[in-house]
Amino acid sequence: MEKFIDLNCDMGESFGLFKYGADEAMMPLISSANIACGFHAGDPSVMRESIELAMQYGVRVGAHIGLPDLLGFGRREMNVKPQEVYDYTLYQLGALDGFLRKAGTSMSHIKPHGALYMMTAEKEEMAETTVKAVSDFNPELEIYTLPNSKLYLYGKEAGLKVVSEYFADRPYVDNYVKMFGWSLEEIGQPDEMAVRALKVLQENPVETICVHSDTPNAPAIMKAVRESLIETGWVIEKPETKHKTGSSIPTTLL
Repeated sequence: MEKFIDLNCDMGESFGLFKYGADEAMMPLISSANIACGFHAGDPSVMRESIELAMQYGVRVGAHIGLPDLLGFGRREMNVKPQEVYDYTLYQLGALDGFLRKAGTSMSHIKPHGALYMMTAEKEEMAETTVKAVSDFNPELEIYTLPNSKLYLYGKEAGLKVVSEYFADRPYVDNYVKMFGWSLEEIGQPDEMAVRALKVLQENPVETICVHSDTPNAPAIMKAVRESLIETGWVIEKPETKHKTGSSIPTTLL
């Protein structure tokens, strides 16, 4: 039986004249792109250009939703109410959807960014309201999150498609991702990250692997991960392929 794995990347995080991330080098290496929607990063032109680039390489597009914090790049936790998170989510989904409709394509998934990613993973009220916003907008959308996180469990309970994620370019401490405050020494070299990713798939399988476009040496990291996966029999494919084949992948917390 073929083994399928999705490779995703957070992209479209430039803003005006400020260029950020190795999007052009990363796009040919991935199967799913998470495009910033203007809250933590990105702007209307960058959103449009990112969608065009994704379509050029046959990469599907999801919304990378964040907190309204351009100065902090969405990596600072904010004291926001669940209703605000609902509104932020719906607002950003609508913004990206407009450009996707113009391009003649559709949104495939959502993935929270930075502080919002961890807030929805760890806090029940934030997970619940995010799931409600996604369900109200389009219940066919997939949600990318940590396996067995609050967002994962609430999404499953609501009958949504939830995709379990591993971060190849982040260190894990006590089997939990260290999203902030990490060092290059902690994540190591591209070949080391590739070895760790393969070990995760052997021991605690996930459905998608992320490398951030702004991580130093990101294209080399993704190439190393991708080549190691292919060499060991994995097929780089979008998550819906797994749904079509009916293969089952357990999703335990890393």
